[in-house]
Amino acid sequence: MKKVLIFQMVVLMCLTFALFGCAKKKVSNVKSIIEEAQNMTLEELALKAIEEANGKEFVCVGSSSRGKTAAELFVNYLKSINPSFEMTYDWRQPKNNKIFDALTTDHNRKESEISMTLIQDGNQIKTKMVSTGILNTFIPKEWAESNNISVKDYKGLLPLQTINKVFMYNCVDSAIVFNNCWDYVLDGKHGQFMDFNYEVVGKNFLCMLTHPTYAAELKEAFFKLSAAKQTSLQPTINQMESVARELGLDSNGKYALAWIKRWVGSFIPSTNDGPILADLVENTSIGHFGLLVYSKLRLVAETETSSKNNVKVAAYNDGYQGFGGYGYCHYLFVTEYSPLPWTACAFIAYLTTTAEGFSSWGDDMGSYSSNPIVEAEVDALYHDISHEGDRGLEWWINEGNLVLEDPDYCAQVQSTVAAWIDTLDKYA
Repeated sequence: MKKVLIFQMVVLMCLTFALFGCAKKKVSNVKSIIEEAQNMTLEELALKAIEEANGKEFVCVGSSSRGKTAAELFVNYLKSINPSFEMTYDWRQPKNNKIFDALTTDHNRKESEISMTLIQDGNQIKTKMVSTGILNTFIPKEWAESNNISVKDYKGLLPLQTINKVFMYNCVDSAIVFNNCWDYVLDGKHGQFMDFNYEVVGKNFLCMLTHPTYAAELKEAFFKLSAAKQTSLQPTINQMESVARELGLDSNGKYALAWIKRWVGSFIPSTNDGPILADLVENTSIGHFGLLVYSKLRLVAETETSSKNNVKVAAYNDGYQGFGGYGYCHYLFVTEYSPLPWTACAFIAYLTTTAEGFSSWGDDMGSYSSNPIVEAEVDALYHDISHEGDRGLEWWINEGNLVLEDPDYCAQVQSTVAAWIDTLDKYA
């Protein structure tokens, strides 16, 4: 009898735990909504958003402050369809790489607040957000059509835009010229670059250099150097040969690791790209150079002591060899427990399929929509006004040899190349 009572108590406890556990577990229908939404046009999604979000608050987090302007335009777009529509929005921008913590915390709340996000850093997105089920990719039907791809077959993330960071240098002394990507890591050179702690995509850039495509380009650029420069760099390359084998890289990996080692040991860290450009444009900053976001050029104020004419984009020099900078994306996602999933899908479609939606970013050089039709429209609107001679993403990829972030590759080498970078003596 005692055994029967104990058994009954155990069963009762298990049932109680199961009932209360199920009551506390959040349920999400976001994936099914996304599946349905991917077959709908923006106008159809807008009607769903108006029905879902009227009188509510739309909470988003993003890596770009311009999302706030885009959210305001989105509300106005919905009002143009239904003038009685009312929705407030809260665009949050966590600083210093805290956006991943904010999304994780919200995911684990009893009631989630965040509906969507605009986020960068492909490595952390893949390892911390997508693989854990915190974020979901929604592919707008019209975006896929513009890119001539199938929504059903597309397996990648959804980029809003590609942003480039390029090498610039002070050109007051015309005798100082950077014509090869290895020039930045020669003895005595100290470029300016954002510290990894403030912008992790910079570390992804270094990881990408070990990809076979870019490692081969580094090798090719190395043999375009003068004999004297090759001689000065060769010891580091020789030193990295065994390291490359240990990290599982191909035969050209030693060139990538040598460049990374010398760059990490020599660059001057900054907390932001703004101060870097502010230094480069000074009349007295002869020989200074940096790797920074191209769009910062729009902020230069002409004075007696500084001018944007004091700066050159290195890759635009005739005969330039090797990579001229790197490119990374801002990606768009719907959160797993999005309170307003239809609205999130509509907003994402608005940003990626209309020139108006992308206009918050498209009026600058160095920002390129992932939608070729939108990019062409935006370029026609703004090129002569504010693009500062930007030659466009196609030129940067094919001629400027832009190193493009690949989230899958960055995640793949997280425990090898990225871990090795962490062991290097920084800013020696």
